[in-house]
Amino acid sequence: MYVVTGAGSGIGQATAAQLIDEGHRVIGVDLKNTEVVADLSTEDGIAAMVEEIAALTSVVDGVIANAGTSLQAPMDVAIDFFGAVGTVEGLLPLLRASDAPRVCITASAASLHPANDDLVDAMLNGDRETAAAIGERLVAAGGGAGYLNYSSSKQAVARWVRRNALAERFVGAGITLNAVAPGLVLTPMTEPLLATEEGRQQVEEGMPSPLNGPARPEDVAAAICFLTSTAAGKIGGQVLFVDSGYDALTRGDDSW
Repeated sequence: MYVVTGAGSGIGQATAAQLIDEGHRVIGVDLKNTEVVADLSTEDGIAAMVEEIAALTSVVDGVIANAGTSLQAPMDVAIDFFGAVGTVEGLLPLLRASDAPRVCITASAASLHPANDDLVDAMLNGDRETAAAIGERLVAAGGGAGYLNYSSSKQAVARWVRRNALAERFVGAGITLNAVAPGLVLTPMTEPLLATEEGRQQVEEGMPSPLNGPARPEDVAAAICFLTSTAAGKIGGQVLFVDSGYDALTRGDDSW
């Protein structure tokens, strides 16, 4: 049994489809057109989702916290970080009932972009109110500073995964915790941007895709399905970049 958030479109939809093709039962979660409809930007919305899933099953083998936005606004913080973490934490009791529980969160190659340290710290400290206030100030500052809501959220996700993968509440229950970090992905959100020369140039400058061009949702889904399979039982705390080479281009061999 898998739970996939953001299953209504893009990467989440492709992931749910692959899991179903593999013979798994999938509970999809999104704002509409899924088995469970929930707003993951609020604590109440997350709690309602958890309650509804618990009414459907007593065991969850895999949680894929994929729902996200890229609005360059505090909503990115609310969904991309707090929504993802809240989903995972809320479903821990159902994961612990599995013989081989797995979790994968969707981060982003944007986690390598500049971030706001105070905003990242507020998220990692679980301080929604402070994080929202910082996010609002970034939007008000103009000059593209609102984007830091998104990049900071994705950096915080990656750091949260590294920080918690070996925490007792995960490793003690045998729960593998990892993330994927997509680069540019061809989705309904990005395709209009890539349809113009100006948009393509903007994308190439911000997140180039030197290895075979932009990814498809199915490319990222394949990585997610691997990380949440029993074959990945010894992989923990990893952030797998599915980014057409952007990480290697950006950081080279400086990670070691």
